[in-house]
Formats: sequence, structure tokens, C-alpha cells
Amino acid sequence: MKFRISGDPERFFLYHCSRCRKDSDSTYSANLFSSSSSITWLLGQENVKVFKLPRTRHTKCFCTICGSALPFYQSNGDILVVPVGSLDSPVSLRPNAHICFSMRANWDNDLASLEKIDELPS
Repeated sequence: MKFRISGDPERFFLYHCSRCRKDSDSTYSANLFSSSSSITWLLGQENVKVFKLPRTRHTKCFCTICGSALPFYQSNGDILVVPVGSLDSPVSLRPNAHICFSMRANWDNDLASLEKIDELPS
């Protein structure tokens, strides 16, 4: 799977809602948003699947081969959403905010104080 994003993101949000936690299998999903960027699929576009949860604004785009999250246009088609984990290049933008923070997981408190291990634990 290869793609190119043209243009710069305007926002970077960390979403803590339960649906985003399930999508990312993590404490939150991290997404860039842009009203002026576009995506060009270079390889593997035929393996892209878009899932839209009925009666919600929730959308998830992923690769049907490896399951990786992929960029997509929001339902109105004018905002490109780019999962930060889908990028191979560094992201220079710092997150703007935690979204749905009151919905965060009950264990998501003071995680910065945990031990930091650079490799897999033995």
C-alpha cells in the first residue's frame, strides 16, 4: 500500500471515544485533518475498504490485506482524514487537542509516569 498526501494538515486531534479506541486498539486514535490536502494512491488502491457506521459520522478506512488504517475523505468529501500511524514520514505538527477526553478508558490516567522500555520486554 502506497499513497502520497499533497498539502499540509490543519489540525491534529487525539480521539478518545470508545469507537476510536476500538478502531485503533489503543488509548486513542490520532488523526490529521485537512481541507486543502489531497491523496493520490500509488499502489494498492484496490485493497482499500471504507467502513461507515450507520447513523453516525464514524468512518474507518483500512487495507484489506494487512488491516492498517488508511486516509479517507469524511462523508461530505471536503476534509481529508489521515491516521498518523499510516504515515512513513515524520509529522511536524503537534496534536492540537484530546477529543472526547471524558470518554477515555478508565486506565488512561498518568500514563507518562509508567516505566519506559525501548525494546520488547524479556
